Amino acid sequence: MPQFALNPEQTSWCAELRALAAEKLRPLAESGAPGAVNRPLLAALGELGLLNHLFPAQALDLCLLRESLAHGCTEAETALALQGLGACPVALAGTAAQRDRWLPKVTAGRAVAAFALSEPGAGSDAAALALSARPDGDGWRLTGTKTWISNAPGADFATVFARTGEEPGARGVTAFLVPADRPGLTVTPLDMLAPHPIGTLDFDGVPVSRKDLLGEVGGGFALAMRTLNLFRPSVGAFAVGMAQAALDAALDHAGSRHAFGGPLRDLQSVSHQLAEMATRVEAARLLVYSAAAAYDRAEPDVATRSAMAKLLATETAQYVVDAAVQIHGAAALQRGHLLEHLYREVRAPRVYEGATEVQRTIIAKELYR
Repeated sequence: MPQFALNPEQTSWCAELRALAAEKLRPLAESGAPGAVNRPLLAALGELGLLNHLFPAQALDLCLLRESLAHGCTEAETALALQGLGACPVALAGTAAQRDRWLPKVTAGRAVAAFALSEPGAGSDAAALALSARPDGDGWRLTGTKTWISNAPGADFATVFARTGEEPGARGVTAFLVPADRPGLTVTPLDMLAPHPIGTLDFDGVPVSRKDLLGEVGGGFALAMRTLNLFRPSVGAFAVGMAQAALDAALDHAGSRHAFGGPLRDLQSVSHQLAEMATRVEAARLLVYSAAAAYDRAEPDVATRSAMAKLLATETAQYVVDAAVQIHGAAALQRGHLLEHLYREVRAPRVYEGATEVQRTIIAKELYR
């Protein structure tokens, strides 16, 4: 069997997931309010057992899950992914008490998680974060701002990265598990292009103790990178799922729409475009699977492969969705059309969890190691 060919069980599972996304999850997504946590959708993900695949996560399974859900319901995919991103540090470095309290609720879809790394002055340059954790007795007080945080409006807890030391850059960063009801913590929703909830977290002397630590003092940045190395290939899988949905829509339209005496697919300009789209989608998919397999085998070049997968897949998805819109024409720009939805959804993954330029920087640095 070729290294990245799926076995019959995996192929069948992906088909089941696509059907679930289209038939059961899509109606729940459509009934939700943009910019708010869709708790019925999250509960359905829990009831179907899909959130159980997050902990412990196998990267290839996570990629297959995200790709398949994205094909039929991007909102369901995003809800699942944000649960994983926010709670993954708890699974990786949390105490037994932290894991026992939060992970069962996360996988049941009853507790909403957030991953609070980005700040107004520390987006792509995550190591420049400035949220301070000043010593206070046996604990700390968090002061500062996190922004562009997915799930912030409605999250039950957040993994928060703060500076506990005077060391510059990645050194001196510590991770904390912060419940949303802590005094001094306020949340402001942001009106963003992406339809899922995003907001700003303001910390005004929020108290945290050693019981809230995730891992060791000073080990927060490494924990963030471990989490992102797992989720970056699956962001690529999300992008591949959207690209495949756009390609499928373009193929259907080009086969059924007649113009200039025949179906659009008979026009060389269209058929060559479709061929290019299909080739790029398959290349991105294989690179995503390769990165996921490398993660699951604990290979030393995981950071490089993860960056390559996210880079190629997200850029490919942007190209394919845009090309599909062009093939459809004005109909694809109408509010509510699948491609209008994908056109809005596809832009953000090129920015979050490390922008395209950050991925290129990571790859270039790793080449010279």
